[in-house]
Amino acid sequence: MSTKLLLLEDDLLFGESITDVLEEEGFEVCLCRNGQEALDETYKNHFDLYLLDINVPLIDGLSLLKELRRANDTTPTIYLTSYQEIETLSQAFEIGADDYLKKPFNTNELLVRIHALLRRTKGKARHCFGDLCLDDLHKCVLRGGKEIPFSLKEYQLMALFIRNAGEIVTKEMIMDTLWNPSEMISDGAIRVYINRLKQEIGSESIVNIRGVGYRLVS
Repeated sequence: MSTKLLLLEDDLLFGESITDVLEEEGFEVCLCRNGQEALDETYKNHFDLYLLDINVPLIDGLSLLKELRRANDTTPTIYLTSYQEIETLSQAFEIGADDYLKKPFNTNELLVRIHALLRRTKGKARHCFGDLCLDDLHKCVLRGGKEIPFSLKEYQLMALFIRNAGEIVTKEMIMDTLWNPSEMISDGAIRVYINRLKQEIGSESIVNIRGVGYRLVS
């Protein structure tokens, strides 16, 4: 299974050159030229690592990562930026960045940092509750060691439940995780995904907290 990276870079020539380097290293790369495009891609695909510029159109790199972290997306993130101000870099780490490189940089150093971060996060990549295990590295959910065939949104919802096992997962948390903030979502749409999870893990495993949300129980 190839390691998939999202690269947010509005300079097309620079972005394509970095993409070439990463693909030669064996990574699968999705190059996005603005923050909205990158956000949309995170709703459609699983990524193992984000490489983000800060000063990009539509949604800047800081706001993008803030939105992703708010939706419980813990994908490792490296900023590739020309910003020198310590205040901006500090804000990046406060939001949830794992590392940064100042432009211009040596591509070999970029590869070293990517591999180091992926190794570091690999050991933290599995969260288990009962016989359910969330594998963040491979973006899948296992039951008794066997992968459950979830769609992307089903995986994201199951991941939300496992990370908050035993706690109430509100409808607002579910909407923030599964859908773009601009989309209008009904309770019925949420129930469709809840019922799909129940089909796989047992209807008794997810309890309805009337008017509030749901809870994953053992």
